[in-house]
Amino acid sequence: MDSIVSWLTLLGFGDKGWGDELLRGALLSVEISISAYIVGLALGLAGALAKLSKRRTAVFVAVAYTTIIRSIPDILIIFLVYYTATDAVRSVVTFTGLASEFQINGFVAATLSLGIVQGGYSTEVLRGAIAAIPRGQAEAAHALGLTRRQTFFLVTLPQMIPLALPGLGNLWLVVLKESSLVSLIGFTELVLAGKMAAGATRAYFLFYCAIAFVFLVMSSLSAMLFHTLETSTAKTGRRR
Repeated sequence: MDSIVSWLTLLGFGDKGWGDELLRGALLSVEISISAYIVGLALGLAGALAKLSKRRTAVFVAVAYTTIIRSIPDILIIFLVYYTATDAVRSVVTFTGLASEFQINGFVAATLSLGIVQGGYSTEVLRGAIAAIPRGQAEAAHALGLTRRQTFFLVTLPQMIPLALPGLGNLWLVVLKESSLVSLIGFTELVLAGKMAAGATRAYFLFYCAIAFVFLVMSSLSAMLFHTLETSTAKTGRRR
């Protein structure tokens, strides 16, 4: 009984508990995941359109991008963005005389690195969704006088979203879990906050289980949200 009370005290909020730190870490994990997910969708859409285009250069760049992302470990990409990009930008800033010291913000580094990884996988999901739409619909839209941009937003995009949602939902769960990797560059998200709490209290089992539980809750809620979106878009498609 005493151990349970002690655990509840450690997980509580206030001076004696670590609940505040864990909550802030969880919120940062969600913020990083959302930001990286948006970046990944933008890169993925660009990559998908490039792969489906008739320009050989665009196809080559998109294929090279997805191949590299699939081949290199995600943590290595994080290190490359955080350290290599920092050095490159620092050199440019120093050369122009704008500042003598420069360091990429941990949040920006985490967002870019995870977003680049997500973009590689989103490319294939979105490419498959676009390719599944009958080509005759785009040809009919062009025959009616619609521009390529109008065709994409009025014809392709509404049909692409329901087809891509299952895959995009899985990618969201992946980026949510991979947000823990940014703890390796010193960014205090949920895993690093829990690790600090465990190290300070020696209650490793308690805090690591607490971290796992929080991720499980966030993943479950996310799965429910995407299931709702898939259901609603499927009903809209049937009505159309």
